Amino acid sequence: MRDYPWYDIVDADETLMQGDFMSSCPVIVPSSSIGEGRISAEIIEYDVIVMSQSCDLAHHKLDNVLVSPIWPISEMGSENDFFKSRKGKESLRQGNLFGYHLLNRCELEGFETDFQVVDFRNVYGVP
Repeated sequence: MRDYPWYDIVDADETLMQGDFMSSCPVIVPSSSIGEGRISAEIIEYDVIVMSQSCDLAHHKLDNVLVSPIWPISEMGSENDFFKSRKGKESLRQGNLFGYHLLNRCELEGFETDFQVVDFRNVYGVP
């Protein structure tokens, strides 16, 4: 089997691009309760993947960058054991679970990860 370079390491000073990962990205998540003209919110840190188009990012056309959380496949079963099952993993691999996308392992030295899952059911705009 031929290796394909799915991942690359980029410097922090390089232009942000679609597909870049950010660890511990703070995301503002509004609560469902709204009262007296105020909205409460929580700041949650997620590991995310950048979804906005690289051309828009490079030309500073966006006020907010669209990101989606990514999860190690081992953590996907916390609410639903289906993701831990052989059938669930195969459904992810085949792209049959709408709202989720399976990413390959990263084997770059110092950045090793298991398979990861992009959660398209939760997307956020980050300034």
